[in-house]
Amino acid sequence: MNVAQAAAEVLRREGVEHLFAYPLNPLIDAAAAVGIRPVIVRQERIGIHMADAVSRLTDTVGVFCMQAGPGVENSFGAVAQAFAEGIPLVVIPGGAPRAQTWVQPAFNAALNFQHVTKWAEQVTTGAGLVPALRRAFTQARNGRPGPVLVEIPADVWAEEAPGVDGHVASGRARSAPDAAAVDAAVDTLVAADRPLLYAGQGVHHARAWTGLRELAELLEAPVTTSLEGKSAFPETHPLSLGSGGVAMPRAVFEHVRDADVVFGVGASFTATGFGIRFPTAGKTFVHNTVDPVDLDKHVPAAHALIGDAGLTLATLTDAVRERVRGPRGRVAEVTARIRAQNDPWLAQWRRHLDSDQTPLSPYRVIRDLMATVDVARTIITHDAGSPRDELSPFWRTEAPHTYLGWGKSTQLGYGLGLAMGAKLARPDMLCVNVWGDAAIGMTGMDLETCARVGIPILSVLLDNSAMAMEDRIMALSRDRYGSTDISGDHAAMARALGLHAERVTAPDDIVPALRRAIAATGTGTPALVAFVTTRDKLYSTFDS
Repeated sequence: MNVAQAAAEVLRREGVEHLFAYPLNPLIDAAAAVGIRPVIVRQERIGIHMADAVSRLTDTVGVFCMQAGPGVENSFGAVAQAFAEGIPLVVIPGGAPRAQTWVQPAFNAALNFQHVTKWAEQVTTGAGLVPALRRAFTQARNGRPGPVLVEIPADVWAEEAPGVDGHVASGRARSAPDAAAVDAAVDTLVAADRPLLYAGQGVHHARAWTGLRELAELLEAPVTTSLEGKSAFPETHPLSLGSGGVAMPRAVFEHVRDADVVFGVGASFTATGFGIRFPTAGKTFVHNTVDPVDLDKHVPAAHALIGDAGLTLATLTDAVRERVRGPRGRVAEVTARIRAQNDPWLAQWRRHLDSDQTPLSPYRVIRDLMATVDVARTIITHDAGSPRDELSPFWRTEAPHTYLGWGKSTQLGYGLGLAMGAKLARPDMLCVNVWGDAAIGMTGMDLETCARVGIPILSVLLDNSAMAMEDRIMALSRDRYGSTDISGDHAAMARALGLHAERVTAPDDIVPALRRAIAATGTGTPALVAFVTTRDKLYSTFDS
């Protein structure tokens, strides 16, 4: 086999079913020859975002390939986003011929992507291909997940590549925390007066949803999640506070403020403007993470539990059961406090959720969307900015991996590719992205990919003709030059690209339009519904 054929065979053995790509890369045809479907996108970012969703929702590592030079350069932002979110990916760019690798202006991907990948290398001989791909898949899966890059120069693709017969699919090695550390942490959790469980994306990576629920119920402790961890714990559960970000339910805000012991499981505790910021005074932190780099990064860890979130939860639960025999009598008190915090907060927001105003309230759109779909059979994601902050506090998840949350980096247009990849990974689910008119301007042309490839997702566009989050910050330039204004009939654009598309301006038309769009996706046609919404922004939900 030559390098292209061998690479395709390795992908097949790794369980890859879709190769997300933008031409030209010799791997594309080689993959098709072994039964891997190439999915050609309109721009590189979307392909990587689709691979990202496949990695989140399945046990397969998503793979993207592209051409040397501009294809690699256009991919940088998407790889950086996956790196920030801790998503396993394998990215296989073409490269300049070996003799030109270090000659300007040739773009050396292995060199330039080092700061946004876990591992980046260049294959310089055919014999080096299979070992490089073995390293790539293993690195992507293990420890803190992340993107890995394997660059293949133009004059290497045709070389012979031995060793394919010996390649076996990569696995995920798991480790559990030190037993003494577990015992000390359990003593602290059991003795806590106001414990709080904080679940991050590591719970999703470990598929540890049942373990999280068991521990919460055993401790009778409330649970919140990061945006990345949202849906790791059912938000219909009495012990759920909801998720936290820029916007959050009041119960999240007050429990984060008042907890005496915080157990972060599968969480990095990264301080970000788009997530929960934990005050540290008067708090004891129990920190579980697979990556020691996270320890003491932004919160002091009194108890460090390095290891897989699933194994950590299992060992903690066993140790708690030895100490706590039978109900502790806290459930009624904890759930009453959650209701006392969230019920008045939700009542305050009813005027927005039930609003009959025009332009539409985005919260009315979200309320009607949630009432129209089967939440447990829907995978939804937000986009950056206002859609994230409007959707996340009010969308109550019921099942794992039904909300693809993100926010360590906030690149506009990320949500479309996530929904597209989710639909390929889970064709039985309704897959939805909620975005704004700034985001559709970044990646909207790949709606055509949905129609051409046959990816029937539902796009919900909150169309307020503005970069509304920036209105107050850029008030002078907006008033003088219209700097935050955006225009366009996005529904007409979507129809031209082959979608079922509607533009909605009246509150009574929201649900009928959503039903027609969902019905279209059921027949294999992607759909976009553009809701004309107000540009007034309300999203600091815990203090409004």
